[in-house]
Amino acid sequence: MERKLILSSSPHLHGEQSTEQIMRAVIYALLPACAVSIYFFGLPALRVLVLCTLGCVLAEIACQRLMRRPAAWRDGSAALTGILLALNLPPASPWWLALLGSAVAIVVGKQVYGGLGHNPFNPALVARVVLLISFPVQMTTWSAPTPLGSGLDLVTTATPLGEMKNAVMLTGRLPEALQGSSWDYFLGNMGGCLGEVSALALLLGAAYLFWKRILTWHIPLSYLGSVVVIAGIFWLVDPSRYPSPLFHLLTGGLMLGVFFMATDMVTSPVTPRGMLIFGVGCGLLTVLIRLFGGYPEGVSFAILLMNAATPLIDRYTRPRAFGEAPSSKAAG
Repeated sequence: MERKLILSSSPHLHGEQSTEQIMRAVIYALLPACAVSIYFFGLPALRVLVLCTLGCVLAEIACQRLMRRPAAWRDGSAALTGILLALNLPPASPWWLALLGSAVAIVVGKQVYGGLGHNPFNPALVARVVLLISFPVQMTTWSAPTPLGSGLDLVTTATPLGEMKNAVMLTGRLPEALQGSSWDYFLGNMGGCLGEVSALALLLGAAYLFWKRILTWHIPLSYLGSVVVIAGIFWLVDPSRYPSPLFHLLTGGLMLGVFFMATDMVTSPVTPRGMLIFGVGCGLLTVLIRLFGGYPEGVSFAILLMNAATPLIDRYTRPRAFGEAPSSKAAG
């Protein structure tokens, strides 16, 4: 026999990129959003980014030592969780809120399930929702953008989604004029979490991930497409009460959720058909929560709910093995 065969246990397929390379690429992709947040919100934004990143890394090290697990914090996943958490917090978040959120993300959202690869929910979103429910005042106190060099201090303001929600609840109609234009929303000149203010910065990061072949089109396209279709139907029915699809796309955490959180490889389906179902479910829930829920924003809740459905989606979208009968009836 001229060629030797290598016998090994499954899985027999592996990706070309390591975990460290993927985590590092996603962190690079988030740098434009981090830079924009520091430009518009100054040192408070930088402080939140540093606290969350260090908090998550230290929490990861502590958990792995206490649980006698291998020190895997160098893979970059803890730092990535910290950056994503910071981008989901208001610019003026107090220091204790950032550190508490870091501990919740790593301990409750990740390590109690066994660490990276075993967590069913996105850790950063788990922390955001826990903080939002536990400390609603601190989590909904927003700052108006004050670009570096303007000499202005941070002042509180409402987000476009919050302004829309309050006006509809009080008057049944959209406000006469929201605080900004679509161009402002696209660039990032509006109140909100650190990572949800600039669609342009997030799209630049997403383009980098597509170029590196870390993202596929399935979840982003189905998520954004379903938001456009569902929001468009409501808008056509009553444009005085429901905002346009463009408003939904550019405001809130939709872009951050679509490209950096719904596409989490651990908590999203593995098959292309499952990814499409996942994305459509996220889009449907996001629009319904925004329009009819108690919170102005619905991205976090939508992704977490679909994270819970991921095992079921994977089960029913699993491709049939070669030679396997389509059903027991057919096999008989």
